[in-house]
Amino acid sequence: MRRGLLIFLLINLAILILLARSVSTLLSLLFEDGAADAVHRAELPSPNSSLVEQRPQIIPKIIHQTYKNETIPERWVDAQQRCIDMHPDYEYILWTDGKSREFIAAKYPWFLKTFDGYEYPIQRADSIRYFVLAHYGGTYIDLDDGCNRRLDPLLAYPAWVRRTVPTGISNNVMGSVPQHPFFVRVTQMLQQHDRHWVLPYITIMYSTGPLFLSVIWKEYIQDYPSERNRVRILMQDEYQKYSWSFFTHHLGNSWHGKDARFIFWMGQHWMFVTLCGFLLAAVGGFCLFWVYGRILLLGAPYRYHYAKVPSVISDAMGPGEC
Repeated sequence: MRRGLLIFLLINLAILILLARSVSTLLSLLFEDGAADAVHRAELPSPNSSLVEQRPQIIPKIIHQTYKNETIPERWVDAQQRCIDMHPDYEYILWTDGKSREFIAAKYPWFLKTFDGYEYPIQRADSIRYFVLAHYGGTYIDLDDGCNRRLDPLLAYPAWVRRTVPTGISNNVMGSVPQHPFFVRVTQMLQQHDRHWVLPYITIMYSTGPLFLSVIWKEYIQDYPSERNRVRILMQDEYQKYSWSFFTHHLGNSWHGKDARFIFWMGQHWMFVTLCGFLLAAVGGFCLFWVYGRILLLGAPYRYHYAKVPSVISDAMGPGEC
C-alpha cells in the first residue's frame, strides 16, 4: 500500500507541475507591476506647456474608436465629441462592424475566418483595435473614455498602454507607431488564443480582451528587453487621480453579463473563494485517493492468486522432479 501511495502522489505531483507550467505566464503577471516601463508624471509636460510642441512625436495623429454602427449611444456622445474637438489636427476613424470586416478582408485575409467566427461581437471589437494600431498606428480610445487634455505628449513613445487591476494591462486606451513589434505580435497570437472557456466573460478576456493582451505583453517584455522596442505603461494611480491625466471615464462595460458580475463578486471575496478552493482541492484529492485505493483492493485477490500458482505446482511435483 505504501508503494501505491507513492505512485499516487507522484502522479498528482506531475499533474500539478503540468498545470503550473500551462499557467506560468498568468502566475507571473501577479508579480509584474510594469514599473520598469512606467510613464511618470515627471517626464510629461503639464497641459498647455510649450514643451509639448518641442517633443518629437512619432505616433501618427490618428484617433481610432469602434462601434457596431455610426449611431453612437447618447451616454458616449459627449466623450467622443470632446476627443474630436480637442484634436482638430488629428484624423478620426470610427471602425464600424462593416468597415472593420472590409479592412480585415482587404489587409489581413488570413484572419477573416477567425474574425467572422468569433461568438461575441466584443471579440471583433477587441481584435480590430490591435490590427489598426499595427497597420496604421495612432491612438485607440474606447467610447466610454473621454479626453481630458491633448494626446500630443503620448505621441513621443513608440507604444504605450495602461496598467489595470488586479494585474496586467488594459486594452481600452493604447497608442503605437505603425508595425510596432508588440502589436504585430498581438495580431499574430489571436488565432492561437481563439478558444472557448465555458463562461463568456473568461472566453472574451482570454481570447481577445485585457487578459489576452496582458499575457502577450508579459511574454513580449521577456523576449524584447531592448529600449527601442519597449512598451511604456501609464500607471493607474497617475492616470486616474490627477487633474493632468489624459482621459476621463464614463459608464461602460456594455458587454458584461451575469458571469462577469459573479467573477467580480469572487474578486471582492477572494479570501473566501481561496479557502473554498483549498477545501475543494482537499476533498477532490481524498476522493481520488479513495478511488485509487479501491482499485488496488479489487485487484489484490487476482495478484495473490497468480502469485501462489508456482508454489502449488512445485509442491505437487515433489523434490527433484521437473
